[in-house]
Amino acid sequence: MESLDMLANNIANSGTIAFKADREVNTLFREELPLVERQWTDFTQGMLLPTGNALNLGLSGPGFFALNSPTGIVYTRSGDFQISKSNQLQTADGYTLRNVLDQGKPIVVDPTQSIAIDKGGGVQQGGQILGQIEILGVPTASDTLSKLGKTYFALMDKGGPVVKVPETEVHQGALEQSNVPVGDSAVRLIAVMRQFEMLQRALTLGAEMNKRAIDEVARVT
Repeated sequence: MESLDMLANNIANSGTIAFKADREVNTLFREELPLVERQWTDFTQGMLLPTGNALNLGLSGPGFFALNSPTGIVYTRSGDFQISKSNQLQTADGYTLRNVLDQGKPIVVDPTQSIAIDKGGGVQQGGQILGQIEILGVPTASDTLSKLGKTYFALMDKGGPVVKVPETEVHQGALEQSNVPVGDSAVRLIAVMRQFEMLQRALTLGAEMNKRAIDEVARVT
């Protein structure tokens, strides 16, 4: 059931911007029955798809956009941003991009002017620097980050390590796609469903055999 839920969720989010697939580590029970020991998140790079939208930002490299949320700093690879009513760069959920040049405060822009964002995350309008998008990396992300919804992540340990990742580049006018391998996931889903059905039949058969054994014992006695 855990495998089915995980695979179904992966496939359902194969079209979600920057969604990161969940995977599992299996162990064996009685040398034949695979059991899910733990799940982990695959943070491999998704394909960058050009959109032409200046507020769409894709990352290449291991970093995350750092965001201000009501519960503290959260992280995402999803760069589908917009301008809020207060002229701040934010996600659709209202989480604001953090400005390195202003102690993590939101980046304020002029909605009437075009926005230029360079590969280092610098935000400019009319030749004037408005801010620097905070992009951070998390060592051993699969062990230290937990999912918040579909595309947000939070540190399991609030005091956990985050590092600068200068090798990560921002690509304006592009979005990172999901890294779910749809074909492989579909094949795996079918295999798990067949295994699940086989185990159900085995349980049913075992229950029937136990009932017959009890009936036979009752007749003899």
